[in-house]
Amino acid sequence: MFRPLKIAAVATALFLAAAASARAANTVTADDTARFLAGMQPAADSPLMPLTKDPAWQRHAKFFDGAFAQLEQRQLSKIRAWADLNLAAPRPTMFYFFSGPDFLYANAFYSRANTYVLGALEPVGAVPDLLRLPRGAIGSVLYNVEHSLGSILSFSFFITKQMKVDLHAGQVSGTLPILYVFLARSGKTIRDVNLIALDDKGGVHSGSENPGPNAVRGVRITFSGNDGQERTLYYFSADLSNAGARSSGFLKFCDTLAPGNSLIKSASYLLHSGNFTVARDWLLANNATIIQDDSGVPLAYYSPRKWRLFPFGRYLGPIGEFPGRYQQQYAQLFTRAQPIDFGIGYRWRTNESNLLLSVRLPFEETGPVEATSAEPPPPKPPRSRRPPRPPEPIPPPSRSWFWR
Repeated sequence: MFRPLKIAAVATALFLAAAASARAANTVTADDTARFLAGMQPAADSPLMPLTKDPAWQRHAKFFDGAFAQLEQRQLSKIRAWADLNLAAPRPTMFYFFSGPDFLYANAFYSRANTYVLGALEPVGAVPDLLRLPRGAIGSVLYNVEHSLGSILSFSFFITKQMKVDLHAGQVSGTLPILYVFLARSGKTIRDVNLIALDDKGGVHSGSENPGPNAVRGVRITFSGNDGQERTLYYFSADLSNAGARSSGFLKFCDTLAPGNSLIKSASYLLHSGNFTVARDWLLANNATIIQDDSGVPLAYYSPRKWRLFPFGRYLGPIGEFPGRYQQQYAQLFTRAQPIDFGIGYRWRTNESNLLLSVRLPFEETGPVEATSAEPPPPKPPRSRRPPRPPEPIPPPSRSWFWR
């Protein structure tokens, strides 16, 4: 007499399982979205797979394959080799102020970091459901992504004025789509994405909450690389001027992850200004190493009793957009610089770039220990005895895509 009930129960269970399977089949994961935007094939069972038949996506994929392959050969592989040789024991956390969505170079310099904290003014934005875009809109979306990455693929930095326009254009906006592309093209698998906000004490809240008038909006992305180790990327839309740094909880949040390592490049010489002393002081007090070009912390603020300085490349002074930022001390330091075989910063050509590695003298949780010698030892010699090849200039970007 109970058999009909059992049959009904089994049928209901099978129906619910089928419905759940159908919902899963229609779910687009963050990793699939990232790969699609990056011009890489999503998972075979992804609902985005049919969209890869679109000629616009196929053109996009071919373009990005070529652009990122050139960037890998020209810069990223060389930066990783430089970092492996010169960064003996990097801290688990790396900080990158004035970064924009530049995970690409954060990962190249500090590939062994467990936590990445990026902070800049640009908004987080959102990645829309690509399946719900209007018909024919995919090509426009992919073009906007390409255009947003134009300067960093060619010069190693975002052009701020251009980025303000690009990151508000079209249906894919903000830094999040760019972070997705860089994670995918860096060989990462996105596991989870959460919009978050910081209160004025540095506490982390869900992005749907309102932690106060000085809330700093951000995103937390959990990802893994080829080694399978889970890592975390934070990006915060943070005002790093003195007023913004004092009123928000961004630096207080960073305190919970310090000491770490920092990267500063193409930072508009903001740390040379009296309006960014809070961020500058924080960087000097909370990092074991700082990698920067001359737009970072002015040399005069590195105490020789606390820091050892290792110059690489050539210092030719600031580009014309930043008059009055020439540092005579920097020029003197770079008379003993080691060569580098990649370009970085505003002077992005290989034979014109400068890079300063600053290493904090014994840096423990209890504070720094004073140096016993003011004269730093020279950097470790290269592993190879062969003389370095003459650097090749980086060609200007193709007018067919960057300036279109």
